[in-house]
Amino acid sequence: MEREEALALVKEHVKTKNLIKHMLAAEAIMRRLARHLGEDEEIWGLAGLLHDVDYEQTMDAPEKHAVIGAKLLESLQVDPAIVQAVLAHAEKGPRLSLMDKALYATDPLTGLLVAAALVHPDKKLGSLDKEFVLNRFREKNFARGADRDIILSCIDLGMELEEFISLGLEAMQGISQELGL
Repeated sequence: MEREEALALVKEHVKTKNLIKHMLAAEAIMRRLARHLGEDEEIWGLAGLLHDVDYEQTMDAPEKHAVIGAKLLESLQVDPAIVQAVLAHAEKGPRLSLMDKALYATDPLTGLLVAAALVHPDKKLGSLDKEFVLNRFREKNFARGADRDIILSCIDLGMELEEFISLGLEAMQGISQELGL
């Protein structure tokens, strides 16, 4: 599946603008991580872009989240590695590959970075630096939905938290206009 086809699929199944922005952010971070780790940027980017394709459909049945999306992607003959990563990000399958582990850790990182931007005086990703985000990360009551333990699973990628946050921030700053931040 090509990126434009994947984006059209996302827009067909996801109507919430902020959810689409989250998926674009995950795509950007996954591409940046792939580049950093010497992996396939296209495949990793597609995994990030498609990971929540069924989210609106499964909001009231979280046990089905990613399962329905995986079936949809399989029916479209999407690369099985992407399907596996989609399942693994929602803990519906084991995190076997580096891509599975990266998507799992990336998912909540996007929320942390958006929340950090929104509390910054100018509300812009471009104004953030790693230290600002790390300080917010350490505040237990800040962005509670951004699961710190899952973000810390970046260690499974061979990365310390500081490096993971830096790469994620750089990636999202690169698409800040698309994200409206």
